[in-house]
Amino acid sequence: MKMTPSKINMFNMLKLPAAYFTGVRVKSITNDTCVVTVKHRWINQNPFKSMFWAVQGMAAELTTGVLMLAKIQESGKRISMLVTSNKSVFTKKATGRITFTCKDGNLINDALNKTIETGEGQTLWMESVGVNEEGVVVATFNFEWSVKVRSKQ
Repeated sequence: MKMTPSKINMFNMLKLPAAYFTGVRVKSITNDTCVVTVKHRWINQNPFKSMFWAVQGMAAELTTGVLMLAKIQESGKRISMLVTSNKSVFTKKATGRITFTCKDGNLINDALNKTIETGEGQTLWMESVGVNEEGVVVATFNFEWSVKVRSKQ
């Protein structure tokens, strides 16, 4: 089954309601890039009238996670994935529509091939950059993903 923005958004509504109800939506997916948007609203704001950092984090993580899921699905193998660490930098108040983009899908293949060949877990860092409607960077998130072939049980 091919991953599409509408399928992922429906999944989020059913399985990740916090992301869905705060307005996090996948807009596009390619082999190497994923774009997610979220609009600053009352439900996702902090006391300073900007978007709560955790909502930005959900959108940013989703850009990396969708790429990871798609590549694992393509591999046809049973591979587990987990965020093991993350770092973030906030450079401007997040108001209006924020667009997070991850362009690191090309990094995933190497880690997946190594874990399939060796059976050992692999890690990789992926970056997601959030920009406002004027194209100004408001936040940069980096996620360390761990992947490992699941044992047969």
